[in-house]
Amino acid sequence: MFLFMSSVNAMATERARSETFSQTAWERGIVKKCRLQSDWKQSYFLYIPKQGASNAKIFVTVHGISRNAKQHAREFSVFAEKYGVVLIAPFFPEDEFPDYQRLGRKGKRADIALNAIVAEVAQLTGADASKFYLFGYSGGAQFAHRYMMAYPHRIAKVVLGAAGWYTFPDRLLKFPQGTMASHNLPLIRFNPEQFLQIPVCVLIGERDNHRDRELNQSSRIDRLQGSTRIERGKRWIEAMSAQAHAFGLPANYSLQLLPDSPHSFSISMRRGEMGERTFDFLFADDVAIPSGMLRQLTFSSALTINRA
Repeated sequence: MFLFMSSVNAMATERARSETFSQTAWERGIVKKCRLQSDWKQSYFLYIPKQGASNAKIFVTVHGISRNAKQHAREFSVFAEKYGVVLIAPFFPEDEFPDYQRLGRKGKRADIALNAIVAEVAQLTGADASKFYLFGYSGGAQFAHRYMMAYPHRIAKVVLGAAGWYTFPDRLLKFPQGTMASHNLPLIRFNPEQFLQIPVCVLIGERDNHRDRELNQSSRIDRLQGSTRIERGKRWIEAMSAQAHAFGLPANYSLQLLPDSPHSFSISMRRGEMGERTFDFLFADDVAIPSGMLRQLTFSSALTINRA
């Protein structure tokens, strides 16, 4: 009798979880917190545009170490609505994902968690998950470009907001400094001929030139990549461009400086127009926008390197 009741309770719990998702996640035009059906502890924020999600493109935004996933979802939701894309903002709590910036060499694997989230959202909303569009800020930008390198077949375009440091396309450097295979990430192999074809835009605040406590300040990283986020972003763009040319590929990489913006997600969104710039780069050429909805942008302070 006890086993029977336990089974009934378990089935009721699973049914409640499924019903909770169907009742909340399908609400359009509002940011909702969801839980992964295959792992109830894993949460993410979801925004479905009012006009629906069937065959819509997917935009994923990844938080930094402040873990402000809900803020990411709220601030980007207005752009997701304009462009008619489904927005996902995964949440990687520190106790479970202490190394999410580097995909998860210790703790839970953030890359695997994101794969499961995107698959679930696509299945339940009808959004197109064949390739999705990826953004990350600070620690999230670290995750985003490393995910792109590990899963190039899943990514259409990427925008990186002020990463503290980078994985360079160098097979002689061990991951995460380079792309030499790591025993901490079994089955992950980096294929430069694939990831070098993905268009990438790096956005950094023009005032983000201080060596704050969140910045990786190792002497080795300083020597290889530079001493500030701006210098490191420039060097990474240059390294990616050089490798692309070595493989006979176009260098689809650019860097823009955000006006009057320090290392702050909120200020970069407000003063630096990071939301407009991100969605313009990712979707302006791919998504039909109703006339008058997208205001024209002028990037007077933008620095572009090797734009193809």
